[in-house]
Amino acid sequence: MSQPVPGSSPSPARRGVLRGSLAASAALALGGAFGAAAPAFALSGRPRAAWGVQAGDVTASSGLVWVRADRPARMLVETSATDSFRRVRRHHGPLVGAGTDFTGTTALRGLPAGEQVHYRVTLVDPDDPRRTGEPVTGTFRTAPGRRRNGVRFLWSGDIAGQGWGINPDIGGFRAYEEMRRLDPDFFLCSGDSIYADGVIEPRVTLPDGRIWRNVTTPEKAKVAETLDEYRGNFRYNLLDHNVRAFHAQVPSVVQWDDHEVRNNWYPGQILDDARYTEKDVDVLASRALRAFTEYTPVSTLHARGGSPGGRMHRVVRHGPLLDVFVLDMRSYRNANSPGRQPDDTTGILGAEQLTWLKRELAASTAVWKVIAADMPLGLVVTDGATDFEAVAQGDPGAPLGRELQIAELLRFVKHRRVTGTVWLTADVHYTSAQHYAPERAAFKDFAPFWEFVSGPLAAGGFPANALDATFGPERVFVRAPERANVSPMESPQYFGEVDIDGHSGELTVRLRAEGGAVLFTKVLQPGRVGQ
Repeated sequence: MSQPVPGSSPSPARRGVLRGSLAASAALALGGAFGAAAPAFALSGRPRAAWGVQAGDVTASSGLVWVRADRPARMLVETSATDSFRRVRRHHGPLVGAGTDFTGTTALRGLPAGEQVHYRVTLVDPDDPRRTGEPVTGTFRTAPGRRRNGVRFLWSGDIAGQGWGINPDIGGFRAYEEMRRLDPDFFLCSGDSIYADGVIEPRVTLPDGRIWRNVTTPEKAKVAETLDEYRGNFRYNLLDHNVRAFHAQVPSVVQWDDHEVRNNWYPGQILDDARYTEKDVDVLASRALRAFTEYTPVSTLHARGGSPGGRMHRVVRHGPLLDVFVLDMRSYRNANSPGRQPDDTTGILGAEQLTWLKRELAASTAVWKVIAADMPLGLVVTDGATDFEAVAQGDPGAPLGRELQIAELLRFVKHRRVTGTVWLTADVHYTSAQHYAPERAAFKDFAPFWEFVSGPLAAGGFPANALDATFGPERVFVRAPERANVSPMESPQYFGEVDIDGHSGELTVRLRAEGGAVLFTKVLQPGRVGQ
């Protein structure tokens, strides 16, 4: 569950691209400002890409571009150094059709480092190459090839949760527009990118009597079980004009957590939930992963077409200053339990992913290693009356259960002298900063580090979770509502900002609230094992 910064407004060229993207997106048949249902497919004419474009997993030389058509079409991507597209490079994409819900992703390779890349996606009639749709445009910056350029990105998670969907009365998912205006290099979505288990009702009465009004679709009228219902959850978020405009300007790095499938799921789980006719979570997770792959540009999934050999965890390298280690704390975990077992090799990552993470951390030459976790480490997240959902289980003593795996990782970071590790997450629906230190901890064989939490981006807010003292967390800052499931009309949404200076190498974290306020700032120094 602010103060202006340099470069907070898009460049004129980027504004031009954005206008083109918005013009294409405006063709989406939503009825009024947002409408009440997903658009119907046109059955004649040229192919259309009214759901906008997305870019993902952008590095110094590569990236992915996503689109959805309204019928079978061939995907063609053209890239250029300018928004005039006077000189283009063509990237031939897949034939999209019903098998992928008319979505397609094209890999771009051989891009110039540290440059603004303008792209346009054209859908071509597979039976008549002369019949093409209106191009849809987007842009992104590739990762810098040189350290001096610096890096700035945003992170958050938890989108369309707890029944708070697209509300036209407040402008929809308006935090996306605020993030777009900050013009970051990329956005890290820390999980719960959809709420497949979250029903969206047309109206919700708030405690003060006001009415929250939602855009609704058939797929959001029940919990998702079928592949088409999972697909519909991803389409729902794309109905929002703020989301489409953001995707056209800012590339993403996306991971998943539980709500892409259902609340608090783990492999092998059999549901006792009357809302579900399919009780086998592994079946639901397989359908959810396919929909996630179809609608999200993730390099390690698309490399194998979303086949069982694909995986969510990966390293996204963003130049000499930054490597982002994207974790999957969902697919390989053991069952949620009281978490008191004295021996646990599976933990929350699985043995294979832990080995991968240690190897990649040790090999990284980046100044900063951001560990993108979809769940917090020292915050106690419960699952029912006796079980625990995350790592911590409320026992302040020596590591037990899933804590054993994290202790092994933290010990490795210290003894291999891996510098510049910072943990970022969302999940708990508030924003906070925790500092972990061995002098406060029951387990002491690790170097100090910071964990920053930010979210939700478009969901209900919740009170702060208790801390578990095993790894010695100190809550340096927190901003959270006092009651559960506070609507976005009653409490601001939250996202975080990371700014790495190209000259000094300093990393600055800002915890932001919707509306422009910077709530907390922390500056970290490069080259240290612990902070």
